[in-house]
Amino acid sequence: MIAYCGLDCSKCEGYLATQADDAKKIAAVARKWSRQFHSDVKPEHVYCDGCKTGARKSFYCNNLCKIRACCSNKKFNTCVECVDFPCTDVSFVLDHAPEAKENLEKERRNNG
Repeated sequence: MIAYCGLDCSKCEGYLATQADDAKKIAAVARKWSRQFHSDVKPEHVYCDGCKTGARKSFYCNNLCKIRACCSNKKFNTCVECVDFPCTDVSFVLDHAPEAKENLEKERRNNG
């Protein structure tokens, strides 16, 4: 469940609430993300089955994530496969989520 950017989708609050099919948890995540990201996140924006699945994706992942769009267009499993790694888009994630960097480094070791 490692996303293109290295984050682990299976640990995401939106993913967990979606998989639990719990409307109250979905609404709570929407309220939390609205405060956290200073945005109007509606419950329907939270539903997500993971970054790389063909099913539901959060509004952000489906519409706004530059990393997902780039890797998907280039047919990469993760952005660590790109010659431009780490680009400015993924560097922001890696600077704020050390676990994403660890996941990508593991991916590189396993496939390199």
